[in-house]
Amino acid sequence: MKILKSAFVFIFIAVMLVSCTSVPTKTSDETTEAQEFSDAVSISLSDDEILVDGKNVTADTQQAVYSAKDIVYYEEGKDFTYGEGSESDAHSKAEADAHTVVHITAPGKYFLSGKLSSGQIAVDLGEDAEKNPDAVVTLILGGVDITCTVAPAVIFYNVYECSDTGEENATKDVNTENAGANVIIADGTVNNINGAYVAKIYKSVELNEDGTEVIDSKKLHKYDAAFYSRKTMNITGGDIGDGILNINAENEGLDSELHLTINGGNINIISGNDGINTNEDNVSVTTINGGALSIICDGSTGEGDGIDSNGWLVINGGTVTAEACSVSGDAGIDSDMGIYINGGNVIATGNMLDRISGGDGTFAVFSFNSRQNGGVSYSIKSSEGETVSEYTPSNAFTYLIIAGEKLIPGEYTLWQGSKQLAVSAENGMAGGFSPDARPEMPEGESFPQMPEGESFPQKPEGMIPPEMPEGEEPSSMPQNGDKPQRPDDFSGPGFRGPENQVGGEKSTVFSVNKGANYFSGVGLYENAE
Repeated sequence: MKILKSAFVFIFIAVMLVSCTSVPTKTSDETTEAQEFSDAVSISLSDDEILVDGKNVTADTQQAVYSAKDIVYYEEGKDFTYGEGSESDAHSKAEADAHTVVHITAPGKYFLSGKLSSGQIAVDLGEDAEKNPDAVVTLILGGVDITCTVAPAVIFYNVYECSDTGEENATKDVNTENAGANVIIADGTVNNINGAYVAKIYKSVELNEDGTEVIDSKKLHKYDAAFYSRKTMNITGGDIGDGILNINAENEGLDSELHLTINGGNINIISGNDGINTNEDNVSVTTINGGALSIICDGSTGEGDGIDSNGWLVINGGTVTAEACSVSGDAGIDSDMGIYINGGNVIATGNMLDRISGGDGTFAVFSFNSRQNGGVSYSIKSSEGETVSEYTPSNAFTYLIIAGEKLIPGEYTLWQGSKQLAVSAENGMAGGFSPDARPEMPEGESFPQMPEGESFPQKPEGMIPPEMPEGEEPSSMPQNGDKPQRPDDFSGPGFRGPENQVGGEKSTVFSVNKGANYFSGVGLYENAE
């Protein structure tokens, strides 16, 4: 059994340490486990047999649940007209055929339990389902352990799409209540999803005159994450909300091609690339209303954000900790159309700062003057000495974002372990950076590199990510425009008084105002206690 452990300490709320235990395997004689979901079809998984409501699964494709050896994967030995995948993305037919696909083809609730060492849960209600409001499937994760090495371990293909998919009416405020793809993390259960991905496979291609290059193509398949939905998806917890979903992903962790709403449950993601991704450009919205999310992009692909939305990211509640890849220019939280923090508790670390457009919550962004290594605690203390937040990231980073209910207007200090840090508001501004500007690295510095002898942040015991391929170098720092300047009427983050100034620019005591607060040049203060 693989074990995941949260690497975070959160003092925004009561301390929560989430760890995985052995996944219970349901047998045909166990009927009490799903009493809360008595109206759900029970699917009990094992490598020896799969039971549907206590009976052996059928191979009849006309049934609501059937099994087959027909997993979608990126085939080896194909030429450039097949798809965009590389040799490392390809798999043999023998590897693919080792997987059992449990197909769900009818609307309803399905209670999943047990272990499938090589397999996939695939939901597909047909091509007409997208416009049918009755084409709704709810997967209840009741203690399930699924591993797939050639594709996503769980995938929603065709279900009802509850939202407008066009850019014209796109907005950050979406209602996904009626989505066709739904997941419930049952109370008292631990659920492990270990998955791969499918690189882009062409449906059709247009070649150049010489027939040597693809100049246009249409997509047949492309599924980047271990847990994937082609339609809008909701994830929630049970009544108590103590169920756990662990996602261990070769590439991306949890993806939706349109919107993703997380309402509850404990979700722990370790991914080679983006931890969470919603990928419809200028349309998708990732909304977090509740639950506890711990996300680590371990960097095994050389890049990756903690959370990446190609549209908007809206955080209304819950607890979010998100770490980006240590060796690339990626962000703990990233969004193309804007990040809005209205509530909840957030800590994010990365090497790029994506714009935070606003929201009702108060947040602080700290830009460090040098690369910070993982494994060291960082804390914010109030003027009364109360620890408002304490966090020990596992990744290397240059930006730290903190938001939460305890971060209220007042004076604070920032600490690295027992060492006090100094900050500057010289390049900060209340209300956030302008939409088209992000800070650059300080003059004379290059993008942080992994120190000699260090490796990527390690997954918990039993989960060791691959090393950087021999001869490859970490991605270089992208250029993103001029450094934003403080406006003339600036009244944002400031200092308590001249006695706390460091060289007239830095201070160990800083003020936080309601809303956006930005601090740069963060580093050690030699004279601090």
